[in-house]
Amino acid sequence: MIFSPLYSGSTGNASVLTAGKTRILVDGGLPGKALTDALNAVGVDPASLSGIVITHEHSDHIKGVGVMSRKYDIPVYANENTWKAMAPLIGGVAMKNVRTFITGQNFYIGDVDLTPFPLSHDAAEPVGYVFFHKGSRLVYMTDTGRVTEALREKAAGADLLFLESNHDVDLLRTGPYPEKLKRRILSDRGHLSNDAAGELLIKLYPTGVRRAILAHLSRENNTEDIALGSARAYLNAAGIPLDDYFLAVAHYDRVTGIFEI
Repeated sequence: MIFSPLYSGSTGNASVLTAGKTRILVDGGLPGKALTDALNAVGVDPASLSGIVITHEHSDHIKGVGVMSRKYDIPVYANENTWKAMAPLIGGVAMKNVRTFITGQNFYIGDVDLTPFPLSHDAAEPVGYVFFHKGSRLVYMTDTGRVTEALREKAAGADLLFLESNHDVDLLRTGPYPEKLKRRILSDRGHLSNDAAGELLIKLYPTGVRRAILAHLSRENNTEDIALGSARAYLNAAGIPLDDYFLAVAHYDRVTGIFEI
């Protein structure tokens, strides 16, 4: 599998996964032209997409989904509650391209086995995904306010973990956000902090996880250097050798890179 984070942050989220002849766009939270340009930048023709899978209905994840589906005749996959919430926001999608899955039950798009799993976020029915192809696993876990034992089990043994590291708690608490928004972000239905991400990396290390991309960083309450430094500090404090762990940070405003799994 080849994985490319296209954009990741509060202003828009989208990634693309390629496995054999299958190409899957994960979310489409930017205008159609921006998504098309980003896909072309990593060598993926938007017309070749096998499907778009949705994590939840917030605008930074679905803004360009309807446009992409209509222009390139792409199926869109989401659970029933997410479809109900996002349908009025994305415009018409051809009935043949409306695909509904059940959270917790795996399904296939071409050569890829997907398992959507529930997350804790203030959306209708938010999910993360396990993508499986020829023995390799990518776990996609952003937009969740807490990590449960069930989530740790889903991420265990991942060949690559795409993990939210949204905010530095001190920056958030002392920053300019209204108190109501701060409480939302810090809640169990908000976003994972750098600390929560670091703690999860430590717990997953014994399961074989050695590669992670930190994702969905807040522009106001985090920086790439802070998030990366925090994760490395947690690994170091746990006695995990940094040369045995690959860490990267997904950019909010440009393609991050191409990662082989």
